[in-house]
Parts: sequence; structure tokens; C-alpha cells
Amino acid sequence: MVNSLPLVKITPPVPEQERILAAIDMGTNSLHMVVVRINPSLPAFTIIAREKETVRLGDREPETGNLKTTVMAQAITTMRRFQDIARSLNAENIIAVATSAVREAPNGREFLQQVQSELDLQVDLISGYEEARRIYLGVLSGMEFNGEPHAIIDIGGGSTELILGDGDEPRSLSSTKIGAVRLTKEFITTDPISNNEFQYLQAYIRGTIERAVDDLRAHLKPGEQPRLVGTSGTIETIAAIHAREKLGNTPGSLTGYQLTLKDLKDIVNRLRKLSCAERAAIPGMSDRRAEIILAGALILQETMTMLGMDSLTLCERALREGIIVDWMLAHGLIEDKLRYQSAVRQRSVLKIAHKYEVDLESAERVAAFALSLFDQTQGSLHQWGPEPRELLWAAAIVHNCGLHVSHAAHHKHSYYLIRNGELLGYTDTDIEIIANLARYHRKNPPKKKHDNYNSLTDKTHRKMVKQLSAILRLAVALDRRQIGAIAQVDCHYQPEAKELHLKIQPTDPQDDCVLELWSLEQKKGVFEAEYGLKVIPKLVKLPIN
Repeated sequence: MVNSLPLVKITPPVPEQERILAAIDMGTNSLHMVVVRINPSLPAFTIIAREKETVRLGDREPETGNLKTTVMAQAITTMRRFQDIARSLNAENIIAVATSAVREAPNGREFLQQVQSELDLQVDLISGYEEARRIYLGVLSGMEFNGEPHAIIDIGGGSTELILGDGDEPRSLSSTKIGAVRLTKEFITTDPISNNEFQYLQAYIRGTIERAVDDLRAHLKPGEQPRLVGTSGTIETIAAIHAREKLGNTPGSLTGYQLTLKDLKDIVNRLRKLSCAERAAIPGMSDRRAEIILAGALILQETMTMLGMDSLTLCERALREGIIVDWMLAHGLIEDKLRYQSAVRQRSVLKIAHKYEVDLESAERVAAFALSLFDQTQGSLHQWGPEPRELLWAAAIVHNCGLHVSHAAHHKHSYYLIRNGELLGYTDTDIEIIANLARYHRKNPPKKKHDNYNSLTDKTHRKMVKQLSAILRLAVALDRRQIGAIAQVDCHYQPEAKELHLKIQPTDPQDDCVLELWSLEQKKGVFEAEYGLKVIPKLVKLPIN
């Protein structure tokens, strides 16, 4: 009997020795790297090196929105230096992610291909919601929440993330397209800023961040007063300026440092009256930060005002550290704290399925058949490993979500809903693959003229979609009536004859499964063409006791 097969998480044995890992964040304003030493027995990590370079990927071509050639070259040079430092510290792995600037640039994917080609380094493109999730993980690694609600704000160059959580699963995650670099470039032309531009920028921020603020507030329980935590460069710079002026020096660590809304407003009022050169003369302010600090500070001021927060606590851990925590979770190094995160992918997929009213019983049967076919043909017809298997499972669960829009061309609607469905725990490429797998569970196979298929620029990913979507087609056929008519399917590959025999066992021995066999005949052609063989299904009934 084939039951629904949940995604099996394989936890490798935890080694006794310490492990060294590097994480790189390719942000809109700058590139950052953190190198950590992981103690698996705790589990915890210690930061042994931090690197930063202001490479303004957000300064894109105004006409096309493309990343500039000179900036891409500077980024690759910086990434090469980061690699050298990580290797000198014996890092066993370098995990790199790119965020809003690369995500939004038309040539962003081509740039990441160039990075991989020149540096042999894969950079994962992550969504704003995934960025928010990893920021949450990073903050949790550096602060104790003690079960109390915390609102987190992370102001980057291209986006601002707002998060609400209490140390368990995040209640609210949002990413809004307002950042210090983006707003400076789009709205500030005067120096010092004119009153008109300042007021327009203030109103724009309030209007844009309103939805994220409302969502966060909607997830607060009656009577809850969350603590506000601020992370990343803009907020750290403001806190450092404040500490230097109030205390006479900047603390060695800003984590735990508190800043009131009143003091922030005083700083904003001072900054708006200064030219960029005058801001750069402030002790602790770099020239590049001086260019964008006003827009970033105003985002913080308006968000705090709208949230009704009188003070903010700093945390120096954010996305980069969240990348480390996410890696530790994926490799079984964290079992207690944040244990729920290990299944974040599965929960996120099931959330999409519920949102679009997917018939989950049928979807789980299709997923079970897909994984069964995958496992039985692995090594003989394909060589895909655990990661593609997970993506196939996800696609099988949500392949029919497009029915929520319309039955006609619902496979195309499924692609759109999955692509824009805020799946967490996946990279942008992962989501593109899942969406394409669902897109091709019926009708035409992948073709070069299809825009969605062409969005997969890596040949390996295109091959994965072609081969795994062919498996998904057979799995869908096996649940044609969506009543669980098929109990089990056994695959027998005969390489000499180039035949794949499917022995199909019905749930009810008296059921001839005519519709399922007919559906297999209709759908097997794509599988046969892709794998260069003939599929021969046969109903095998067990004797009735």
C-alpha cells in the first residue's frame, strides 16, 4: 500500500570536531562576509572574522535597471577576496546569498552565473520573505526572546524587513521595497535635502510601509507590547553616533544598546540640515554611508512611529548569521532551539496548498507515487539526489493549485501561484524549479520558447525540470480519479529492451482501474521521449483471500 510520504529529513551524525563556515550576503549597498567556528556539541557558533566592502549593486542602470558592468566587476573582485580570506581560515564551505538588487535586476541571474563561472561559487538568490526568515534566525542566535513577542526591523539598501516572533515560529514576515540606497537614488536630489523632498519622502515611506506594519500589528495578541529590535548597517551607524555623543565612545558591541524614538528624531532633524559632506564629517560616519543615512534613518523613524514603539534595542546579528543557523538546521546540528525550522519547507508548501484549496489527500497520493517512481528509477534512469527529490515532492503537493483560478490552463496558473507564493526555506532557483515542475505536469512538455522554462538559465536545472516533470506526469495519471484507486506501483527496468514495466496493484481487487490505465497511456509519451524507452503498464491483482 502506498501511503502519503512525508519529506524525510536525513540527520547525519554530529561530528565531535569544530567546523568552520563562511556566509556571504550580497546586499544592495554592500557585500558582507562572516566566518564562524561551529561547536556542534552545544550547538553554537563563534564569529572569528567579519568582512565588509561597499559595493553598491543597487546603483543600477537608470534606463534598463541592469546591474552596472563596473559594479559587477567590483563585486566579483570583492567576492574573490572574501573567498581567499575564508580559505585562509580553513572554512569548509562558503554559503552566499543575493538579495533585492540582484533579484530585481534583469541581468541579475546572468551576473550570478558569471560569479559561478569565474569563482566556482554558487550564490543563492533569495526572496524578500526568505530574507526576513533568515534575519529572524540570525537575531534569535544572538538574543534570548524568553517567549516574549519581539518586532524586528532590518533596513537594507533596497528593502526593509519587518518580522514578529517570540522565539518560536515567526508570526509575521514582510519585505518592503524601501531601502536607504533605493530611496536616496529615487527621491533625493537636493543637498542638503529640501523641505519639499523631505516631506514627500516621509509621506512615501509611511504609505509604503503601512501594509507591513498593519500585518505585524494584526498578529499581536490582545495586550501584547512587543520589544523592538533593530539590525544592520543603517541602524548600527545611528546607534554608534548616538553612543559616541552620549557616552563619549562607541561600545565594543552594539548588541543590547538602546535608542529612543525621541533621540532618533533629534538625529534625523540634524541630518536633514547637513550636506552630504557635513554628514561625512560626523565621527564614525563613512563617506558612502553619509550619502544614504538620512533615507535609512527616516525609514526607521516613520516605522517606529507607526508601530507605536518608543525605543529600539540593537542586535548585531542578522542575515549573515541567519544563513549560518539555517545551514546548521539543514545539517542536523540544531535539535532543540528552533527545532520547528527544520521542517520549514514542508510547512510552507502545505500552507500554499491550503491557501489555494488543494485536495490534499489526492496531492499526497500523487507525491507518494512521484517519490516512489523517483526512488525506483534512481541510478538506472536518473542520477538526481535528495535536493531534487524534495523539489519534486513540493511540486507534487501543489501541482493542482491553479485550479483555484480556473480549470482551463490550470497548470499555467499553478506556475504563477507557486512562483509568487512566498515559499519559505527555498532559494529563488528552487522556487522556479518547483513552479516549472508543476507547470509541466500536463499538456505540452518544456520548450525553449516558453518564458518560464527559459528563466532557468542553468542547463542542469532545465534537465531536472524535463526529467522530473515527466515522472510527475505518471504520478498524476496514477491518481486519475482522485479516489486512491491504485495501492502500489512497482517499476522494473529492462535496459536491453529499453522498457520500463509498471506493475500496478489496485486498492480494490475488483477495480480494473480503466481510467488510470487510460491516463497512463495518454501521459507516458513525454516520459518515453525524455528517457528513450517504452513504458508498459500492467494491472496486477492480488488474489482475494
